[in-house]
Amino acid sequence: MESITTHQLLMLPLWYVAFLLAVTCHEAAHAWVAWLGGDSTAYVGGQVTLNPLPHIRREPFGTVLAPLVSYLLMGWTMGWASAPFDPSWEDRYPRRAALMALAGPLANLALAALAFAVLKGGQLGGWWTQPDARSARMMLTDTAPDWASGVVEFSSICLLINCVLFLFNLFPVPPLDGGSVIAGFGEWGQAYRDMMRTSFSFMGVVLAWVLFPRVFEPFYYGLVVSLL
Repeated sequence: MESITTHQLLMLPLWYVAFLLAVTCHEAAHAWVAWLGGDSTAYVGGQVTLNPLPHIRREPFGTVLAPLVSYLLMGWTMGWASAPFDPSWEDRYPRRAALMALAGPLANLALAALAFAVLKGGQLGGWWTQPDARSARMMLTDTAPDWASGVVEFSSICLLINCVLFLFNLFPVPPLDGGSVIAGFGEWGQAYRDMMRTSFSFMGVVLAWVLFPRVFEPFYYGLVVSLL
């Protein structure tokens, strides 16, 4: 394991704030759509909010310890949060539950689109350039004026994190959101979800983790190329 550099340590606040913004919007979107669909579980629990504190209190390990430790060990943040829901409501209204599940990834897609617009707009305005189309984190450089450096780095991190959360959570395996989305397609979808939950949940997550780079890399590389 390589030791973390001073620059990486200084970048930690940007990574953590971007991560916290992404997971807070993700879980708040779940909670809000569930509330609109008739399940007030997350609303009563205080999750229908963009204030990160209720989400941190619910998952302190996933929202604080895991992202900080993963960044110090690997140079990027990894963690999780959650919004409660009523399983009986999900069984009664599978399509509403599917919309609830889809809302989280769509919130990340919206944040990614906003970050992309900032990066593209700044590039068209001549505030920064992208010298390397294969940059792993798409950190654009040659910023001018000086204030642009923080904006471009934070936007690049937001784009990366939200793209990861959007795509990974759509894998159709419980407990990922894609598993509940599939259940909204009728009885066969619900049967698939229930089977995966009871028998193959852990295996499904492992499979999603293994296959994720093959899906993410071409998707993200396409975004980077489009910024050239």
